[in-house]
Amino acid sequence: MSKTILVTGGTGYIGSHTCVELIQAGYEVVIVDNLYNSSKAVLKRIETITGVLPKFYQVDILDREGLEKVFEENHLDAVIHFAGYKAVGESVKIPLTYYQNNIAGSLNLYETMKKHHVYHLVFSSSATVYGDPASVPIRENFPLSTTNPYGTTKLYNEQILKDLAHSDENFSIVLLRYFNPIGAHKSGLIGEVPNGIPNNLLPYIAQVAIGKREYLSVFGNDYDTVDGTGVRDYIHVVDLAKGHLKALEYADKRKGIDAVNLGTGHGYSVLQVKDAFAKASGKEIAYKIVERRPGDIAECYADTSKAKEVLGWQAEYDIETMCQDSWRFQSQNPDGIND
Repeated sequence: MSKTILVTGGTGYIGSHTCVELIQAGYEVVIVDNLYNSSKAVLKRIETITGVLPKFYQVDILDREGLEKVFEENHLDAVIHFAGYKAVGESVKIPLTYYQNNIAGSLNLYETMKKHHVYHLVFSSSATVYGDPASVPIRENFPLSTTNPYGTTKLYNEQILKDLAHSDENFSIVLLRYFNPIGAHKSGLIGEVPNGIPNNLLPYIAQVAIGKREYLSVFGNDYDTVDGTGVRDYIHVVDLAKGHLKALEYADKRKGIDAVNLGTGHGYSVLQVKDAFAKASGKEIAYKIVERRPGDIAECYADTSKAKEVLGWQAEYDIETMCQDSWRFQSQNPDGIND
């Protein structure tokens, strides 16, 4: 009998790609999403790709009764928890909103899981929990700290889940610390659709390429990096999605809690990514150097040896493929994913 996985935030960018991989691997998928940062039209696109329309509840994780209903109506085997606000800059401006949504909402989810004896969880964490790392590549045993409220909500969630796992030996929890997801499904049907001004580099570059924006703002060129611009570990969203399936299998084989980095192990600067995208799209990408953003760090890339060792997972796609897939999605969906 196939297992049923609850995916919170399942119509979002990483969530939708993970749902596709889950369905294609034979899992039953139940999606909970409040559609704050996504569209219901994503469900039809998942169906077009997989032949299966996932079961969907438009429920906010802050809505305890709504969550109850989902757990009562479905026999759930595990949860993959993506739901949360995710913009670093915005979190600096409205920290209380971030704490309310990302922590109070998550507490509702964990309490409901415990009540209904659903003990397997894959949590969407982030490399932001490493703060400004003393060195790179970053290993899972590095000291944890944060430089912005978004990162703090991820770190607090990790601590809550550690305490939960220690208090109840039934739980099996995997914390996946992502680096920078980019790219899109090769079909061009699903990808990243930012709300308003993009917070992430790739959608921003893509919007310049299709003429929606005049130029790319590059935040600082005086970092101690290859060309002075920030260096990040960019990972294809499909590689990332596959990492969640490996994490589910890992959670199945063990109890307790473990943290694993998901990245490529390579860093690329903002200007290197811009050049790779220009090549993939055949478009000139105009850019301007502007002031550094508060909370940004010079470079951040993963040591991925643990993912290979405990999950049997490693990233497969290179930066060229990531940019080609992003461009295909952006050029086929200039106005995002609409009903």
